[in-house]
Amino acid sequence: MDSPVWLITGCSSGFGHAIAKAALARGGRAIVTARSMDAARALAATAPGRAVAVPLDVTQPEQIRHAVELANEQFGGVDVLVNNAGYGYQASAEEGDEAEIRQQFDTNVFGLFALTRAVLPGMRQRRRGHVFNITSIAGLFGLPGSGYYAASKHAVEGWSDSLAAEVKPLGIHVTCVEPGPFRTDWAGRSLRATESTIADYADTVAARMQRTKAGSGRQPGDPDRAAAMIVDIAMAANSPRHLVLGTIGRDLVLKAMQAKLDEIQAWGARSGEADYPGP
Repeated sequence: MDSPVWLITGCSSGFGHAIAKAALARGGRAIVTARSMDAARALAATAPGRAVAVPLDVTQPEQIRHAVELANEQFGGVDVLVNNAGYGYQASAEEGDEAEIRQQFDTNVFGLFALTRAVLPGMRQRRRGHVFNITSIAGLFGLPGSGYYAASKHAVEGWSDSLAAEVKPLGIHVTCVEPGPFRTDWAGRSLRATESTIADYADTVAARMQRTKAGSGRQPGDPDRAAAMIVDIAMAANSPRHLVLGTIGRDLVLKAMQAKLDEIQAWGARSGEADYPGP
């Protein structure tokens, strides 16, 4: 794909903006989408004839349909889909707000599913394509205060496993990008939260929520460097199923996964006791 067609969600800031900028700088064509259009239009203006700004709220089926149809009409289809739209929500499991939880899943999970379903027929027909799902290290393990956010990202990770198995024989790649702490708006204006007021959670949930706020804008991860890596992978013949980004994220994921493996192995003999004895 010398000039691949990208469809990128959530381009107003953060990873979406950085990925769109990097893809266009490398000669790609793009449907640049966002709910707030000023930044998307500014991005599209940097590549006349190769970029189109489109309003897209992934919870709105008609907007999904319009974005995909426009990609087909303008550029002949979508080669690379980047499901980036989403946001963080912090609360203890006990104090989570029902409306906030459902709204998060509508965006982070069901909107991502719907947009991918809309793009897949064209990828199947052309026998090529790459789906990037921007999840999080929270999609691989959970931390206090991020249970519902982690649940939304775990859902995408599990679904992506099945998607990858289904579409790999058709020439379509699936990569989950799992950033650690990056200098985006995730922990700033984009973060929603339900304050934890239960004293029993003061040292776990409330303390972590305070650390998240205090660290906003000073995270070690660089979105532009991450975006360049994602574009490199999209243009390459081989791609990873998982791309953990950032030193902190990598170290935390390896530690969490090793702990899970150790526990499964420690209980391995008891696991076998659950089988029927004999034929």
